[in-house]
Amino acid sequence: MPLDRINWLILDELQINARQSFAEIGRKVGLTSPAVAERVKKMEDKGIIKGYKAEVSYHKTGHQLKAVITLRAFMGRLKPFLEKVKEFKEVINCYRITGNENIIMEVVLFDQTHLEEFIDKLITYGETKTHIILSNVIEHAPIKSRGVR
Repeated sequence: MPLDRINWLILDELQINARQSFAEIGRKVGLTSPAVAERVKKMEDKGIIKGYKAEVSYHKTGHQLKAVITLRAFMGRLKPFLEKVKEFKEVINCYRITGNENIIMEVVLFDQTHLEEFIDKLITYGETKTHIILSNVIEHAPIKSRGVR
């Protein structure tokens, strides 16, 4: 399914606010509500739209720290880590990467003690580097078209 200009406009609107109605999106992109619904359904079916979710404030849930932690896995410890990381409640994003480190994780923690305890779990798998996030410069930026507009 090619993404034409209208599909990109719909995606822009959904990325800004996925809870707005198809009628509202239709007014903004120049389509009827049923036409928007049909295009959205096709994009969902093709996997372009992967889902909808609530954005939750880590501060309001009691997490005082957000950090990026890289892991350079010890020989033979990467595969066990890839299974174990799925169980860590602190990890909100985890990527396998190229370079000196094998893994980069975004984590939320209640406090410094929680951070220390979490690092203690990680160091059995490899060397870690921790970077405390002070503020967000860009967060959840929408994916944009390269030229179809």
